[in-house]
Amino acid sequence: METKPTEISSTKMFGGFNKRYKHFSSTLGCSMVFHIYFPPSFASKKVPVLYWLSGLTCTDENFIIKSGAQRTASAEGVALIAPDTSPRGLNVEGEADNWDFGVGAGFYLNATQEKWKNWRMYDYVVKELPKLLRI
Repeated sequence: METKPTEISSTKMFGGFNKRYKHFSSTLGCSMVFHIYFPPSFASKKVPVLYWLSGLTCTDENFIIKSGAQRTASAEGVALIAPDTSPRGLNVEGEADNWDFGVGAGFYLNATQEKWKNWRMYDYVVKELPKLLRI
């Protein structure tokens, strides 16, 4: 069962807030982190949401730190959600042997081999994370 996210950082930006959260993912069997940019209008009404899925070797921080997308999200009243690209810290043999596989892979699909059972990023991003954010 997933746990309610715990806020681990918050930064004011363009009238809104970048917030980073951590939670236990039942889908992936480990703790995960993600960022949300809340535009100023979030405080008074529902806003559209854009999920940003970073690529190979990235984390949840790359887009949030480097893109500057918060300026436009603030002006347009859009929330940005940036999940991490893969499970981390599971110590599965071979998870960090290659830069393009395992930790930081960013493929957002479900692994089919038992050894990689924690790499179910499609289910995490499409099913668990949206459900979790309605808590």
